Amino acid sequence: MGRHGKDDKKKTFQTLSLITQLGLMMIASLGMTTALGIWLDQKLGTSFLTVIFFFLGAAAGVQGIYRMIRQIFGDEGHNKGRSTSDENDGKAEGGR
Repeated sequence: MGRHGKDDKKKTFQTLSLITQLGLMMIASLGMTTALGIWLDQKLGTSFLTVIFFFLGAAAGVQGIYRMIRQIFGDEGHNKGRSTSDENDGKAEGGR
């Protein structure tokens, strides 16, 4: 029972770490691009660049999150699909 509880805690901390990482990635991309937009608006005397850079930052954050999740969970799905196809290939050749 001690081992099972330890695995649950490890999984919980890994999940919390992933959620924190994804949140920080989104906040960083939004914050940096919005700050750049505000700075450019002040320098150029415009009022629309902040909004444009905010949406560019949001798009960059979503893309970064998508890539990270795909890298983490895509590898598992790819390996599962590959092992299944390898087994099927072996069965097909063995039956000939």
